[in-house]
Amino acid sequence: QVRLVESGGGSVQPGESLRLSCAASGINFKIATMGWYRQAPGKQREFVANITGGGSTTYADSVKGRFVISRDWPKNKLYLQMNTLKPEDTAVYYCNTYWYRPHWGQGAQVTVSS
Repeated sequence: QVRLVESGGGSVQPGESLRLSCAASGINFKIATMGWYRQAPGKQREFVANITGGGSTTYADSVKGRFVISRDWPKNKLYLQMNTLKPEDTAVYYCNTYWYRPHWGQGAQVTVSS
């Protein structure tokens, strides 16, 4: 059974940083491509970043240069370091992988407001 559990969300002011974590189980984490998506109120879920088993990364233009995705294989954990946060980054952030089918975590709320 695949399980993805996010943690690390919260409320911050513009310009501050947060790190999200995702604990994964039920997959071969070493080879699985892992990703982060987000959904703001009233908007569709959108891609944020992903990382392959080999460590190749892809970012949405809106977060490039500010967010860093990484993974720790022995710990089966995925991370998203979010720097220089903006109000438009406010959303629920979801951990994602495709393992025979798409799998999603429960989401972590990130609020950026002054």
